[in-house]
Amino acid sequence: MEHIKPHSLGQNRRCPGCWKMLTVAMCMALVACLQAQELQGHVSVILLGATGDLAKKYLWQGLFQLYLDEVGKGCSFSFHGAALTSTKQGQEFITKVLESLSCPEDMVPRRCAELRGQFQQLSQYRRLRTNEDYMALSKDIEAQLEHKGLREAGRVFYFSVPPFAYADIARSINSSCRPGPGAWLRVVLEKPFGHDHLSAQQLATELGSFFQEEEMYRVDHYLGKQAVAQILPFRDQNRKALDGLWNRHHVERVEIIMKETVDAGGRTSFYEEYGVIRDVLQNHLTEVLTLVAMELPYNVSSSEAVLQHKLQAFRALRGLQKGSAVLGQYQAYGEQVRREQQKPDSFHSLTPTFAGILVHVDNLRWEGVPFFLMSGKAMDERVGYVRILFRNQAYCAQNEKRWVADQSQCLPRQIVFYIGHGELGSPAVLVSRNLFRPSLPSESWKEVEGRPGLHLFGRPLSDYYAYSPVREQDAYSVLMSHIFHGRKDSFITTENLLASWVFWTPLLDSLAHEVPRLYPGGAESGHLLDFEFRGTQLRFSRQQLEQLVPGPGSAPKPSDFQVLRAKYRESPLISAWPEELIAKLADDIEATAVRAVRRFGEFHLALSGGSSPVPLLQQLATRHYGFPWAHTHLWLVDERCVPLRDPESNFQGLQAHLLQHVRVPHYNVHPMPVHLHQRLCAEEDRGAQMYASEISALVTNSSFDLVLLGMGTDGHTASLFPQSPAGLEGTQPVVLTRSPSKPHQRMSLSLPLINRARKVAVLVMGRLKREITMLVSRVGHEPKKWPISGVLPSSGQLVWYMDYEAFLG
Repeated sequence: MEHIKPHSLGQNRRCPGCWKMLTVAMCMALVACLQAQELQGHVSVILLGATGDLAKKYLWQGLFQLYLDEVGKGCSFSFHGAALTSTKQGQEFITKVLESLSCPEDMVPRRCAELRGQFQQLSQYRRLRTNEDYMALSKDIEAQLEHKGLREAGRVFYFSVPPFAYADIARSINSSCRPGPGAWLRVVLEKPFGHDHLSAQQLATELGSFFQEEEMYRVDHYLGKQAVAQILPFRDQNRKALDGLWNRHHVERVEIIMKETVDAGGRTSFYEEYGVIRDVLQNHLTEVLTLVAMELPYNVSSSEAVLQHKLQAFRALRGLQKGSAVLGQYQAYGEQVRREQQKPDSFHSLTPTFAGILVHVDNLRWEGVPFFLMSGKAMDERVGYVRILFRNQAYCAQNEKRWVADQSQCLPRQIVFYIGHGELGSPAVLVSRNLFRPSLPSESWKEVEGRPGLHLFGRPLSDYYAYSPVREQDAYSVLMSHIFHGRKDSFITTENLLASWVFWTPLLDSLAHEVPRLYPGGAESGHLLDFEFRGTQLRFSRQQLEQLVPGPGSAPKPSDFQVLRAKYRESPLISAWPEELIAKLADDIEATAVRAVRRFGEFHLALSGGSSPVPLLQQLATRHYGFPWAHTHLWLVDERCVPLRDPESNFQGLQAHLLQHVRVPHYNVHPMPVHLHQRLCAEEDRGAQMYASEISALVTNSSFDLVLLGMGTDGHTASLFPQSPAGLEGTQPVVLTRSPSKPHQRMSLSLPLINRARKVAVLVMGRLKREITMLVSRVGHEPKKWPISGVLPSSGQLVWYMDYEAFLG
């Protein structure tokens, strides 16, 4: 056993933790040494699709910047541009591109020319088509290494090609062009990564059969943008100030925006397949969303920890529904598609070029905070930003003119990661002066000089602590460096990719046949694209006057309509697709309730049973948080003569789909007394008279504020049937009736009582109702044949709500 000297123990006592610190320092030095050894040697970069538009605009410049950053640090390079183009044409193209490469502004021109010349010498073009071509490339790399006496550090294959080519290229790389033992392989993939969850999974499975997960780098260039890349470091460096603010108690909302002034001209074939949600929101803006919403890892420099926390953020996102989105399409888009793709004049595109999405994160930190994601083409400005707006509970007694920017608590409080362009023109981080002075790394971020007259988000620039990068860098240059250094947190893992598609695919499926709102584009769009939210529903602020969207052929089809307003039996008709119709009816009921409570202090709503109202009840239960439930009385229009706990009971349906989800005082709920003295609807129990008395006592003039009815295929409404004349006339407010279908015995409000309502809404849905809808549209007032024809409020309003299948077939 080793003998420990007493004075050593004394030293340890005087310096507690010294051994621990020394151990950590030695480990860090060892890691740094290993990393340095890994980067020593030769790296071959193969750019597939080297003659494409992306390569020309960004990728060659990014590779040149990588060379500038790493030259002289012990690593040698060779750059291979590859495509299907002939060798002569490809080499001419690359030569031209390389001549246009630029250096950072602070680099001496002579040094720039020297390094550009070196880069050109290291870059060559070769045609890669067959498996043999990849094998030949690998042999050439090995021969070059042997000739120069170099050790291979690794190979980078950058896929700047369409996704349909991925599998064949991956197969060839895996079988014929992998580096030797001890060297790494990094495969870089450009979006789109699938069209939906299934296609993304198939592509991921296919690539996974050729490459390991750690070998794949899926690029989202937004993660290389300097303001986006600063989100996590900013949160980390300002933990002390942000810990108490970055939550639902203080954040009012988060806006993640990307607006473009360009249209889709020249790219309509891509856009017709993907649209704005797949092109921008599912990837760029969702990635930014996770950076804002995720829990901050203890160590933000750990790629593994960051990716794991991002995945947890994905899993906390509340599922999107059709009402979570508003869609638009600039007016010239359809003509561009017809021209570029040689479509007939009758072709009408439903592809959105604008989308606003409302997202909620279901965890304790963000519960109830709306996250707005928005992107569009042909907009009024080109700009991208992430804006965190904080609640403000302060009130300032002095006039606004006397507010001091860095002191007044009444000024808006916000943090903005300004991605670029717009009025500022460059990336920036902005923090309201009445929040805190932020900490940013001084070697890479500097304070922005004052610019008089410049206003951002309603406030002059002087209201913010504003910082911009010391040296602006293109996103691809940043990502090339991260690929070279193996930083996986700036890329999309398979697990995170599939989590994103799980989140977005249901919404995309539900919007597949949605007609987007047309907008002229640019500043002329005015307020057409402004939207607002209520609960989880998003909708345009301004109602569009046009009811019919031009479609193919001369006769309009159901798909040509969004919300149609017309007349039916001389009363207002609202027709739409089912989800839109239910949302519209729910909105109208809430508006009626709010008005009634404001005027009379309470709202009396009578609801029919059956299957049609179920989605309406669900919508009212989960999305109408402003509904005055505490002042609402719920009545039944009709009831089956079964115990209230029976699954066929209308009251049981009301309980399951609405009552258990909202806070209605129990004494405001009025079930029909069909079960008295252990008997069902016995005349002698006088249940109908009891209900009538309750209505008379609580409802002023026995006039409900709103009665919701349906229409059966035989023309019945409530439980008033053609074969059972009870309740069609006379003085009895509530009657016992008989249905032709089981259960036969029913209780129902009478037609005279229904017609005393201030408003009656008739909901008619489904293809099976088409025939009776056509018939009733032609008949007069014949309630004995068709009870629904007798519905006409004496001093109230009747409104028909029909979906397109019931109205148009």
